[in-house]
Amino acid sequence: MFRKIDDSISVAAQIDTADVAAAAAQGFTMIINNRPDQEEPGQPSGDEIREAARAAGLAYVAIPITHGGFSMNQVEAMQKALDSAEGPVLAYCRSGTRSTFCWALAKGAAGEDADELARKAGNAGYDISPIKALLGPR
Repeated sequence: MFRKIDDSISVAAQIDTADVAAAAAQGFTMIINNRPDQEEPGQPSGDEIREAARAAGLAYVAIPITHGGFSMNQVEAMQKALDSAEGPVLAYCRSGTRSTFCWALAKGAAGEDADELARKAGNAGYDISPIKALLGPR
């Protein structure tokens, strides 16, 4: 269910409160929510996931990304969250794709190699070719 990109981050499709406990048991220290509330009927709210994260001793950051795309503010928020994490991070959205794209954009902006980011994402089952040309310092 959690797809490992590298030792610092894994991504997932929509999680629920039981998944938060599983993430804590697997050693994650932070959850990043990249999904806007009410995107789909029946999805757990960000507040529910945040409260479950707190109860499990995990940090929680909400950086909602709509299907409309990414802003530099979101990429910078992701970079800040990743930099502040005290261990492995679990980021989620509807399918894990937006979380992977945002991670790649944040890491690319920090100077990480685009080909290496694409390899890591690909190993986790995500194709970042639509954004690969955007990877790099801004």
